[in-house]
Amino acid sequence: SNQYGGGLMPEDPFYIGQNDTASPIKRDLKDAFGSPVNLTGASVKFSMRVKPAGAVKVNGSSATVVTAGIGRVQYNFTASNTDTADEYEGEFEVTFSDGSIQTFPNRGYIPIFVQDDIG
Repeated sequence: SNQYGGGLMPEDPFYIGQNDTASPIKRDLKDAFGSPVNLTGASVKFSMRVKPAGAVKVNGSSATVVTAGIGRVQYNFTASNTDTADEYEGEFEVTFSDGSIQTFPNRGYIPIFVQDDIG
């Protein structure tokens, strides 16, 4: 067994260029057992902060449920989200139709890298 337990792999990093807005971050949300989370009737928000535990760059902005049955979500970055090159950590927060709330990933954060422009 590894440090993530339950056979769960660490989150894949997401890379985006400084000032870019064309590449949304997409994730298939999974529960603690690695099964897809059904997002039918749910709303989703995305947050991102400077790693580790630094200034919040995206504070609970609305995300999109792409395919509810398999837990697929995406967040479209705005210019102010990616204007500062740095290493960030992100998470999706789901509010289910019954009002209960769960944050994904279940453990840790999504590593997000905003890479600086060359020119």
